[in-house]
Amino acid sequence: QVQLVESGGRLVQAGGSLRLSCAASGRPIGAYAMGWFRQAPGKERDIVAAISWSGGSTYYADSVKGRFTIARDNAKNTVYLQIDSLKPGDTAVYYCAADEEPYGSPTTSGDEYDYWGQGTQVTVSS
Repeated sequence: QVQLVESGGRLVQAGGSLRLSCAASGRPIGAYAMGWFRQAPGKERDIVAAISWSGGSTYYADSVKGRFTIARDNAKNTVYLQIDSLKPGDTAVYYCAADEEPYGSPTTSGDEYDYWGQGTQVTVSS
């Protein structure tokens, strides 16, 4: 079992930046692709970014390209999401997820992920 705990979410003004962290425990995640998703009130949960086990391959949703950066530190069993130029439309609960298929490519489907964190709230004021 893998436990994921997100942190770093808070209230921030539009144009600001945040770094979200996802700390894993229970098992090393170095062989797993990881993803960040978000869910705004009344909307479905959507992928925003994903990263391969090595960090060599990444995916970004069109809505966040150029503003979001996903990274990982396998030695710390942690994945990060740097968010710049925040917009009110980025307001959501952000979740990280782990795909336990070893050495897989980053996947965009939530159904492919096996472990989820509890989420961290990001609120962007205009």
